[in-house]
Amino acid sequence: MQGRFLRNLALVVVLNLLVKPFYILGIDAAVQERVGAAAYGTYAALLSLSFLLNILLDLGLTNHTTRRLARDPGVMATELPALLGVRAALVVLYAVVTLVAALVLGYAGTQLHVLGWLIVNQALAALLLFLRGAVAAGQRYAQDSLLSVLDRALLIALMGWLLWGRGPGAPLPILWFVQAQTAVYVVAVGVAWALVRQRTRSLRPRWPGREAGALLRRSFPYALLVLLMTFYYRTDTVMLERLLPDGPLQAGIYAQAFRFFEAFNMLGYLLAGLLLPMFSRLLGTGDPVAPLAGLAFRLVWAGTVALAMLAVLLAPEVMALRYTAHVGESAAVLAVLGVSFVAVCTTYVFGTLLTAGGDLRTLNRLAAAGMVVNLALNLWLIPRHQGLGAAWASLLTQAAMAIAQAVLAARRFGLPRGASAWGGPLLYAAGLAAVALGLGAVDAAPPTVLLAVPIAALLLAFATRTVRAADLRALKPVAGSEPVL
Repeated sequence: MQGRFLRNLALVVVLNLLVKPFYILGIDAAVQERVGAAAYGTYAALLSLSFLLNILLDLGLTNHTTRRLARDPGVMATELPALLGVRAALVVLYAVVTLVAALVLGYAGTQLHVLGWLIVNQALAALLLFLRGAVAAGQRYAQDSLLSVLDRALLIALMGWLLWGRGPGAPLPILWFVQAQTAVYVVAVGVAWALVRQRTRSLRPRWPGREAGALLRRSFPYALLVLLMTFYYRTDTVMLERLLPDGPLQAGIYAQAFRFFEAFNMLGYLLAGLLLPMFSRLLGTGDPVAPLAGLAFRLVWAGTVALAMLAVLLAPEVMALRYTAHVGESAAVLAVLGVSFVAVCTTYVFGTLLTAGGDLRTLNRLAAAGMVVNLALNLWLIPRHQGLGAAWASLLTQAAMAIAQAVLAARRFGLPRGASAWGGPLLYAAGLAAVALGLGAVDAAPPTVLLAVPIAALLLAFATRTVRAADLRALKPVAGSEPVL
């Protein structure tokens, strides 16, 4: 399983590095520059609002279904139509609740028009994620990897024409950007639907009657977990826009830095999507999960700590590459978010393992505590430090969640603990931090930093056994092994 994980992880990383960073840093950033920080800040706040409530579109059905189908693939054909019927009803619920929340928060006019299209996009995106979960549960990881970039690849082509193909100075209302997302989601959902249809007799949605209540009760713990985590992950932009006198501008400045964080965080999210069916399959067959969990954590730790050091050292230069306005403010935010990325990706490993094991009660208690802490920190820090305060609130919350989930997973699944498990990764992080401090002390030039940090990371990773030669050998397919597709 470790070898298959590595090969499919490599495919996911390559595909997403080819597509999503260019979309976020090229297309999305170009849209912000074209429409202005304030207009984009309002759009970002509306987008965050649509994210905060999009759990109503799913109510935990995706994670519940992925875990269930990975353990028992034979039920896919009989259960998916009923699940799709329930999801159709949830779209209506989500739309009503989101619009009411927007009215309560004071949004009106054009803002509600944009939000209406965002609601459609969230519904399509949630359906795409659900269908991808069914594909991954069937162990077709390569198809899932291709689906993970399809919508963004199409959006790059469409927005590239809207931005640069119609001549200089051509108008680009923010609404066009939202509607372009709608168009590509429709195409991506159609492709995913066709792939899932190959494995089922019918995908015609049907209402399951009395079974709907039982189905939602089983999925509710997953829904609650996602809702709580979304609140402490997505409230920062909304709170910036609503709490400060120049809220739209501050939300736009924060969005400049958050865009880089989000570009890499997509890889972490895809890692979780890859690990959930694998952990579920191992737990369903009674095989040990410690080897896969240890491998995933060590690789994630090695990569994210190196990226964090680069973010801290090169934040001003990175922001200046893409932006000309508000570079100093957004660079400080990026440095803090870069460190929080380490914690976020750690939770993608251990939180996913706990989810696959069905330990939802404990996870929900942790997430509720994280939400309360994050809201309190944002209320305290945002009025004093604007976007930088929101970034620190995120870092402190995510670090606490990562430590708690790692400890719980080690106890629940008998993962190695102590110096044998944590000594190498902690020594690696300390060594790389020392290298970063040294480079900062001598005010090393950006090219030197870009060369020195990866080399130091590679040497320290092998020296501390955070990455091992056996990990690389596992990338080579074994004769007669299960195919990737």
